[in-house]
Formats: sequence, C-alpha cells, structure tokens
Amino acid sequence: MTNQPALAPGALRRTFEMRFTSTPRGARLARRLAAHRLDAWGIPYGTRPHEEIVLVLGELTANAVRHGHVPGRDFHLRLYAIAPCGTVRIEVTDSRGESLPPEPEGVCAPDDESTGGRGLLLVAALAERWGRHPRSGGPGKTVWAEYSAPDAPAC
Repeated sequence: MTNQPALAPGALRRTFEMRFTSTPRGARLARRLAAHRLDAWGIPYGTRPHEEIVLVLGELTANAVRHGHVPGRDFHLRLYAIAPCGTVRIEVTDSRGESLPPEPEGVCAPDDESTGGRGLLLVAALAERWGRHPRSGGPGKTVWAEYSAPDAPAC
C-alpha cells in the first residue's frame, strides 16, 4: 500500500531499492549508495536538492535502525524519482510495527535537555510531505517522505 504519485504522460520513473542490515553501518551504506544514485539521475552532489534529499534519507534510515530494529531483520530502502516534475520519494521499511513515529501533525520539538527527537523535525522541514503506513505483506511499517526538486538539472 504505497502512496505513489501518479505518473504524468511521458514521465520517467527511476527506481533504486535494496535491503540493508539494520545497523549504523547499513544506514551509512544506504545513504552513500542513494547519494550516488541521485547524482547519476541528474541531481548532482553539492546541490541543495541533493543535500536535502540525502539528509532526509539519512534521518529515515537512522530511525529504522534505532527504532525499528528487530534482531536478524534488515530494513528496506526504496528511492525513486519522477522526471520531469522532479519529485523524489524515499520509503524506508522495517520489521517493527509496534514502534511507530508520530503522525506528521504530531511532531513537536523536544525539550532542551533531550539528546534525540530532532530527526523527524528535519524531515518535516525539508520534505514536501511525509507519513507512515503499515508494511504490506508482513509486520512492520514504512515511513516515507517526498521531496520536490523541480529546479534539479535533470528536470
């Protein structure tokens, strides 16, 4: 049950998906491979869209490792871009369904003493929209975010 944007006539969808170990190393590898893929798709390193998409992706993969880890289970990353509109969608699926992030309208800033809880604030600030839904076909959840990059060179 993914909430994919409809394809306009003549639009091209580029997709990258892979499973990663639910470890900090797996999250770093997901971020690096996705950054490389974005560059190959025409959203080059060093541009604002590239940096912001990678930041959002990094937060979602780190959350999958920190809050969605189930021993022996991987997380799944799905990244796709739709040109020429410039929408990039990130989906991160983990196997832990009972540990849900708040709904987008329920995200609030942590107090000054907290050492965490700022990742979804970054996602909310940078993504055009984001959300969560139960994982289809099994236990867990998918947290997704969409970023509009109409000024990206590929568009």
